[in-house]
Amino acid sequence: MFDETAICNGIGTTTGTEFVLADSLRVGGGSINETWRLRGQCGGEYFLKLNAPNQLDMFIAEAEGLLELAAAEAIRIPQPVCYGGENGRNSYLVLEFITFSQGSGAAERLLGEQLAQLHRKSSAGQGYGWHRDNTIGLTHQPNSWQADWVSFLREQRIGFQTQLAARNGASKQLLRKCRQVLDGLDYYFEQYKPEPSLLHGDLWSGNYGFDEADQPVIFDPAVHFGDRESDIAMTELFGGFSRSFYDAYEHAWPLDPGYTRRRELYKLYHILNHFNMFGGSYAAQAENIADRIRNCLP
Repeated sequence: MFDETAICNGIGTTTGTEFVLADSLRVGGGSINETWRLRGQCGGEYFLKLNAPNQLDMFIAEAEGLLELAAAEAIRIPQPVCYGGENGRNSYLVLEFITFSQGSGAAERLLGEQLAQLHRKSSAGQGYGWHRDNTIGLTHQPNSWQADWVSFLREQRIGFQTQLAARNGASKQLLRKCRQVLDGLDYYFEQYKPEPSLLHGDLWSGNYGFDEADQPVIFDPAVHFGDRESDIAMTELFGGFSRSFYDAYEHAWPLDPGYTRRRELYKLYHILNHFNMFGGSYAAQAENIADRIRNCLP
C-alpha cells in the first residue's frame, strides 16, 4: 500500500485543488512498477506509479521525458502531475489518468503519421543524446551529448549494455560477438548519417494505446535524440504494431533503404538490456542477433 496523505498532498499542491482520495484500485502496469488508479471524492482521476525509494530519479527523468515528448505537439502524452518520496517507503509518480479503448484502423494509421511527426523534432544542433541520463526499464541509460551517432551507439548504447552483460555473467562467447559488432559499427553507417530525432526510446506494444476519442497515446518513454530507425526497430522486436501503422509512417517519412540491415543493431541493444534485467533466454537471443550482424560485415 502507499502513503495516501503524501500523495494526495502532492496532487493538491501541483493542481492547486485539494485532492481527497475516494478509492484506489490496483491496475496492471508491467513488471517494473506497482500501479494504481486513484479517484477523488470531488472528481479527478490519476494514475499512480510506485517503486523503491532509490528509484525517485527514474520517475523524475520519466516526467521530464514526457514533457519533452509533449512539447513536440505531435502525439498525445500523459501529463505528469507530481512525483516524490514517501518518507523512505516508496518513490512515486502521478500522471493524468487516461481511459483506453480498442483503437480503430484509422487510429493505427494516425499513430504512424504522428510518430513520424514526433521524429521530425530535432535536437537543435546539440547532436545525439539528451540533457540528462534516464532509464530503459530499470537499467541506467547514459545520454551525454555526442556529435557522432556511431560513437554514441558504440559507447552509450551497445557498448554500455555489453559492459553490463559482462558484470551480469554473460558468456565469453556472447561478449566476444558483441565486441565484434562494436568493432564493425562504422560499416553500417558508411553512407547513412541519421538526423538526431526526438525518440520515445522504448516503443514496444505495451507502451502505446488509444484513448476514448480514438487518438494515439504513447507513454513510459526512455527519451533521447537519436536515429529514428531505433524506434521503428523496437516496434518490430516484440510485435503488436499493425501493417497500417508501418505504411502510414513510411508514407509520412520514408525510411532509408539500409534500415533492414541496421535494425538488428538496435534490436541488439534492447535484447542485451533484457538480458541484464532478466537473464535467461535473452542471452541466446542476443547471441543470435549478434551473429546476424556479424554475418553482414565484410
